[in-house]
Amino acid sequence: MHWGSGQITEEAAFAGEWKESRIQLMEYTEGEAAGGWSIRFCYYSHDGRFQRGPLMMDEEDVEGLRHELAATPKLHGILKRLVE
Repeated sequence: MHWGSGQITEEAAFAGEWKESRIQLMEYTEGEAAGGWSIRFCYYSHDGRFQRGPLMMDEEDVEGLRHELAATPKLHGILKRLVE
């Protein structure tokens, strides 16, 4: 990104019928954003191509991602802050 570079350090992914929904924790290591993080809500096609549209989730996606977030302690904690 123009504000810095880094890597995806945690990811919750769920493959539904039409797409693979993902929530990714991106931690920055270089540039203005070094030491910071951001969260990306995105989706991929079933053949692994990143899709540029908005992530739209149905009940199946929400339940699947909720289950997967149990394995992502940092990401889970950040998202929990949104609702508490």
